[in-house]
Amino acid sequence: MRISTVTMFDSGLASMNRQQSKLMHVDQQLASGRRVVNPSDDPQAASRAVNVAQSMAVSQQYADARISASNALAQGESVLNSVSDGIASAKTLIIQASNDTLSDADRASVATELKGIYENLLGLANTTNGNGTYLFGGYKDDAPPFVKDAAGNVEYKGHDNVRKQQVDASRQMPVGDSGSAIFESVHSGAGYVSTAAGANTGSVTFTGPTRVDASAAGYGEDYTVTFSNPSTYTITDGAGNDVPGHVNAAYTPGDSLEFAGLSITLEGTPAAGDSISMAKAEDRSIFSTLESAIAALDTSAETPAAKAARRNTLSTVSRELDNSLDNVLTVRASVGARLNELDVLDSVGSNRSVNYESTLSDLVDLDYGRAITDYKIRQVGLQAAQKVFTEIQGMSLFDRL
Repeated sequence: MRISTVTMFDSGLASMNRQQSKLMHVDQQLASGRRVVNPSDDPQAASRAVNVAQSMAVSQQYADARISASNALAQGESVLNSVSDGIASAKTLIIQASNDTLSDADRASVATELKGIYENLLGLANTTNGNGTYLFGGYKDDAPPFVKDAAGNVEYKGHDNVRKQQVDASRQMPVGDSGSAIFESVHSGAGYVSTAAGANTGSVTFTGPTRVDASAAGYGEDYTVTFSNPSTYTITDGAGNDVPGHVNAAYTPGDSLEFAGLSITLEGTPAAGDSISMAKAEDRSIFSTLESAIAALDTSAETPAAKAARRNTLSTVSRELDNSLDNVLTVRASVGARLNELDVLDSVGSNRSVNYESTLSDLVDLDYGRAITDYKIRQVGLQAAQKVFTEIQGMSLFDRL
């Protein structure tokens, strides 16, 4: 078969182009540090690399979400710490104001301090973050959650539901707490709160009640101690049924009445018709509790009945502040648990990202030793092709004549 000169030239040129293309491909690998520069280099590895890269991007989004959630929860925890300090300070002042040796002026001074704590707590309840949204407003975080009405009473205008953030593939975490759950609630384990009737005219006061036996029959129901005269009382439950052993029973100041797993100590002289009610703690606003204390301390008490009413109010307030503080501490514990969970998720996410990076590296990263060897081989191949082409180009029959 006769091979023309044009064919020989074309073949040599094609060989040089192939060698040059292979050399350029290795050069691109070395420059980029990647074995798979184009999907055609290794279609299977390129496809898997896309999936791994997408997983890495999703993992990074979760990591960013965890940072945002951690910042929000940390700020909320800091505010709750201040709230618990404020409630503890108020409780100290209530105990101080219960001292019978204080004058009305002294109690007015304590009331002034309580007003300062009241305003501070209201400011904390309306705390905003760096974006101007309210921490404790729930879904309605674009306006102050706690506002005063025309009568000066604080009302919650926020939403009970809170925003959640996707911090991992299978975890949506609340990144805040509603103001009602913090400032207007009591924890599930809160005990009894006693309240003296506003119409009492005697000087009877109470301490407690305290829990003696939570498993006793009737524990958890409401009870009322009613005096038919200064020396006789009857205890009835919430349905109006008499409590056995406490029907028209004799009363002596200083007595501790025990019934249904409870014990309450009574002092002073009651008047006929005076009553003291006891009920499991219900949700009560911290602000209304402090308002009751401030009003009691700002009111002068000249008669034994007025002094007893003030003392009973302060006793009730003290118990409600205890319940409010326990509730705030419970919410703080929940925030701390979520922060700890974020730390664990961060650790898991970091390990996952390392695995993704390792897998991606195995799929597409370049083995420099092998690539440099290939580069040298391609370079020699190109030089050989150029040499052969040069020699073929110089061949001529006239050289043989």
